[in-house]
Amino acid sequence: MFYPRTPQQKPAPQHSLVSPYPLTPRPLITPRPPVKPPHLIASPHPITTELAPARACPVPGPVGSDDEFSPLAEVVVGRADSARIPPLDRSARLNLYPDLDADELARIPVGAFPPRILAEAADDLDGLANLLAGLGITVHRPAPVDHAREFGTPHWRTSGFYSYCPRDLALIVGSTIIGTPSPMRARMFELAGLRELFQQRMLAGSAWIAAPPPQLRDELFPDDGDGRVALGEIEPAFDAANVLRCGRDLFYLVSASGNELGHRWLQTTLRALGDYRVHPIRGVYPYTHIDSTISLLHEGLVLLNPERIQDLEQLPEPLRSWDHLWCPPMATQPCSSRYPLSSIWIGMNLLMVRPDLAVVDAAQHDLIAALRRRGVDVVPHTLRHARVMGGGFHCVTLDLRRDSSPARHPVPADGSGPRGEPIM
Repeated sequence: MFYPRTPQQKPAPQHSLVSPYPLTPRPLITPRPPVKPPHLIASPHPITTELAPARACPVPGPVGSDDEFSPLAEVVVGRADSARIPPLDRSARLNLYPDLDADELARIPVGAFPPRILAEAADDLDGLANLLAGLGITVHRPAPVDHAREFGTPHWRTSGFYSYCPRDLALIVGSTIIGTPSPMRARMFELAGLRELFQQRMLAGSAWIAAPPPQLRDELFPDDGDGRVALGEIEPAFDAANVLRCGRDLFYLVSASGNELGHRWLQTTLRALGDYRVHPIRGVYPYTHIDSTISLLHEGLVLLNPERIQDLEQLPEPLRSWDHLWCPPMATQPCSSRYPLSSIWIGMNLLMVRPDLAVVDAAQHDLIAALRRRGVDVVPHTLRHARVMGGGFHCVTLDLRRDSSPARHPVPADGSGPRGEPIM
């Protein structure tokens, strides 16, 4: 959920992509005996099922997740170590700092985040992992990846970014794992930290597919006419975090992190998998990712960013008839970076544990109160560097299994919705 120079280096002589990241064993957090999480803000009514008995670590099965809110059973929580700002080539400028001019970009420090920020971010992610495990949820972590390693193609060279936001590049649709074609070069091998986990799930029955690897040549990143970089249409490019799921309906943000060809690829691919429809969202938010603009709380209730959504006609048809909760103003906190990767709206980036329980930024008192008035209780938690690192609770997690079925979210009987809609 983030917004970003080094001189272009000569490409290496090799003519094939080789991942610089070896596979290493991934740590697994098994559910601890249930511990009541600290309630920084008193709830007007008790959370009754948060203390469900801890589950034994199951034999790995296929993934299964169809929406953003059904009861969460298994999840990946990201990791902060080795996180860094990559060289600010055209793709990184677009995806990390799309609204900065050349003078501002020249002041961005490239390289590893400061040690204190990395240590505190890691501590907060560990706390989140333990909180979720205490709720009876099986928690996985990505394998360590050295994001400082340089890599490239015949057209460009760069180094990596981070493993902080596992949701950004992997989309779970039912029992299928989809690797998405990120428009940011530094993220080309980021999923190496989840490769072993995904392979296990493939062997257990999941389909594991990926979009065509994008070339990410300079031609994909034209100037927008105002001295900044835009995302072109010469190949499919999008992040998984541009997508929200609600059974057979998926919602795709067309923006700097997802182009029209990406929408077309996802629509045609999912049509081959079943009766899915991918609704494009256009003209709402031009920058990166959807989950600080629209959040699906449970079937029939959606949280909206009032700064970006001013008219319900901006929403896809299926969401216009839902109840709409307009997010209250965000409580601002001191930020450790002059150029953070996220705006203050990262505070509405929440994780639904089940339809009546969410993990929410503990500083957002007004949002917590608004959710509770709508029957959604809250487990408050803190990610001290969510803005600096560019990820809230939805971003830093990837649900592998939720107890849901697409049948719970039927498509309209008349079959309305964009199917193979022409690219405009």
